Amino acid sequence: MSNPSPELQALADATGRILLQVDRTGTITLASSLARQQLEIGPGTRLASALPSVWPQVDAVLNGRLEQSELTHQVAGRDYFIGVSPQLDNGRICGAVCIMVDSRQLDSMTRKLPSFHALARELDTIIDSSSDGLFVCDADANVIRVNPASERIHNLSAAEIVGRNMRELIASGFIDRSAALEASQSKKRVSLLQDKDGRKLISIATPVFDDQGTLIRVVVSERDITEIDNLQRELEKQEAIRDGFRDQMLAMQQSELESRQIIARSPAMLRALQQAIKVARADSSVLILGESGVGKGLIADLIHQNSRRCQQPLIKINCGAIPESLIEAELFGYEKGAFTGAQASGKPGHFELADGGTLFLDEIAELPLPSQVKLLRFLEDGRITRLGSTGSKTVDVRVLAATHRNLEEMVEQGRFRLDLYYRLNVIPIQVPAVRERRDCVIPLIRHYIDHFSQQVGEKKRLTRAALDALASYPYPGNVRELMNICERLVVMAETETIDLSDLPAQVGARSASLDFSSLGWPADVSLQQALDQVEKSLLSQARERFSNQTEIAAALGVNQSTIARKLKKHGFG
Repeated sequence: MSNPSPELQALADATGRILLQVDRTGTITLASSLARQQLEIGPGTRLASALPSVWPQVDAVLNGRLEQSELTHQVAGRDYFIGVSPQLDNGRICGAVCIMVDSRQLDSMTRKLPSFHALARELDTIIDSSSDGLFVCDADANVIRVNPASERIHNLSAAEIVGRNMRELIASGFIDRSAALEASQSKKRVSLLQDKDGRKLISIATPVFDDQGTLIRVVVSERDITEIDNLQRELEKQEAIRDGFRDQMLAMQQSELESRQIIARSPAMLRALQQAIKVARADSSVLILGESGVGKGLIADLIHQNSRRCQQPLIKINCGAIPESLIEAELFGYEKGAFTGAQASGKPGHFELADGGTLFLDEIAELPLPSQVKLLRFLEDGRITRLGSTGSKTVDVRVLAATHRNLEEMVEQGRFRLDLYYRLNVIPIQVPAVRERRDCVIPLIRHYIDHFSQQVGEKKRLTRAALDALASYPYPGNVRELMNICERLVVMAETETIDLSDLPAQVGARSASLDFSSLGWPADVSLQQALDQVEKSLLSQARERFSNQTEIAAALGVNQSTIARKLKKHGFG
């Protein structure tokens, strides 16, 4: 292959561009001086070997599949705009010419355009006015631009940083890690938290790709979060103060408990209160059982108030109200960095907050099995371990637990640990449902009607018919439902007197179903005989509808022992 003429070579060198001429075989026949200097290639070299990423486009032009081609590509660490055109001889393609322009030169040329100049000025204003520091790097992590906020953060001028590679900056001690360098290597978004000169910086590097998916830039935003960190510490101090206020609040709550009236008329409720006061003197674990709304929390209050721990906090936690992923951290606390979102200084758990006092675990049946293991360990040795910690500490806490579930069934199903059940069930207290303490219903109704009347500042009273209807209602929601109904009646009644028409639908419907005014009175039948007959008829129907005495008792609003006695009386035993 002959060398190009001196005139042709001089012309190629004068373009000031990387210019390559290739023949039909893809062999370079002419290379400008800039091509030889920057790419280190010359005539006689196969383009497919020298620039394999460019060859497919050139080959398509040589074979007529493309009239011409324009592409951007990275060659030898630099971004180039490449134009490929066919070379013709008497209408036939005899070769191709490739002209490569450094994108930085192209940027310089484009900036001279008025429209681009205005756009660039607007972009410069946005970048320079940003309160966040901004670095712009090329694909090889060379710094192209630094805004004033970054100059302030690093206390260096842009002239001292621009043009340097991030590897060099790391080696010089400017930073210990580079988000831009890691993003250029991984081609993914990178976030870093760094300490620099006693300050904390967060850097987020975002890779930028061209239309062909080639990395062309990495943009790094950085922020000095030292002040935010200081604010976090201040918030933690405020939280400690709040905890102190919480202790004071608990003391006020306990003082309020002393003035709360506990209404107990039925033997079952009196027995539960007596048991609570008796076990208060010990430090044994207590398991409080009963349906939802019966007042298990009130029993826990009573035990704590009458214990030697009454001057210390009573911490209450509903195990069913906390997500399973957080329950262990809430109970036992966590150390710094134990999990994503953890406070920087860690946080004490409820066991530590209750140190010296009492911890009431409501809905204990909802406690996940892993947390059951840690609770069992505490009940055995009195020590807890924070999440993320390797050491344990001793705390002096009495545990009260409550549930409306059948723990024995849950143990059989493998949903509750047998050993934990025995540890908690040292002293069980069964709180009766409202339907099992009928002697308490009317006093409870009158108490809450008066209580809510005082709150709204209007004296309300019940008619006898309304009181009878309320007294006969079974209250499946127990005391909580009874309280809600009383509050609704006081607030919604338009007159001072609350009558049957004011009652909720479920109470009124039951009252209507019990209307005996249409019953006839047979001759020669005494009142007792009539009552016995009605009682026997009701019991007969109930035996057909329900499978056991407990269900019959619940439906008729009496306790099971009463049903047993009545059945025997009427010959159903």
